[in-house]
Amino acid sequence: MQRKYKILLILLAVFVFIQFFQPNQNTGETASENDITKVYQVPDAVHAVLKKACYDCHSNSTNYPWYTHIQPFGWLMNSHIKEGKSELNFNEFGSYSARRQRSKIKAILASIKDGSMPLTSYTLIHRDAKLNNTQKTLITNWLSQLEEASSSKQ
Repeated sequence: MQRKYKILLILLAVFVFIQFFQPNQNTGETASENDITKVYQVPDAVHAVLKKACYDCHSNSTNYPWYTHIQPFGWLMNSHIKEGKSELNFNEFGSYSARRQRSKIKAILASIKDGSMPLTSYTLIHRDAKLNNTQKTLITNWLSQLEEASSSKQ
């Protein structure tokens, strides 16, 4: 019994100690001239869905839930955000080359169609980010129009 108590006490001390190491939060500029809404005509309904389901990991501004202030959950979320932004950042979309924009449009379209985005680990906690069929159709139709328009410009 004494040994279990010491182990629990050490684990508690480690847990408290790691709380002092908070990751930097992703709270940058949201309305830059490179935002996708400045580059393309984004219908309000599409933008609302993107903000709800994508922007936390794929923009410069994340809405942080309470649990991200508790480590190691904050570190995990920070890791997902860094990875997501490196792959696609809607606030920086206009800074991408035309070729990269077309590539990202195709990748977003494929990710939504195959259900790999938004991540299941994200939608388990953020139920409102899970895309229903209507939302998927709305976004994929818009992306398909963008894809056609960008292909015809080549």
